[in-house]
Amino acid sequence: MFDELTEVDIRKMEEEIRYRREVLGPKLGEELRRTREFGDLSENAEYKEAKREKRRNDARIRYLENMIRTARIIEVGGDADTVSLFDRVVVYNEKLGAEKEIQIVTTLRQNALLGYISKESPLGGALLGKRVGDRVLVVVNEKMSYYVRVVKITKGEDNADIPISGY
Repeated sequence: MFDELTEVDIRKMEEEIRYRREVLGPKLGEELRRTREFGDLSENAEYKEAKREKRRNDARIRYLENMIRTARIIEVGGDADTVSLFDRVVVYNEKLGAEKEIQIVTTLRQNALLGYISKESPLGGALLGKRVGDRVLVVVNEKMSYYVRVVKITKGEDNADIPISGY
């Protein structure tokens, strides 16, 4: 399976890889060497933590490299009156009786707490291609679904200020 990413996603991942290799990696390596000198490694909590952080950094680099290697580059854009990638959308949730503004983003930049909803999520996928006034069924799973109505669409663009997700 390929992740559908934009050129900005790729650039942001390459920047993070470069930072992790050139800045963070050497710092973590130095911390590992420093804590190794504390003595008995079996009881050296600082050394274990430094080693854990180095492994975490290396794993993040491998993850990002794999994402880049397997990515399918997609173009941003769509019709002026339909929901497309990076658009801000105000939806009215019929079940909750409330409006919420979200922005449709790539999976790499999703953060539901900040209103960044993946185009591959149930809500994001259901909204793509819809127009103002459309009533949309959002299917979460076979037991859970709800309706939203598209209230407003504000056209967006691939904004490099939206951070990529970490872990």
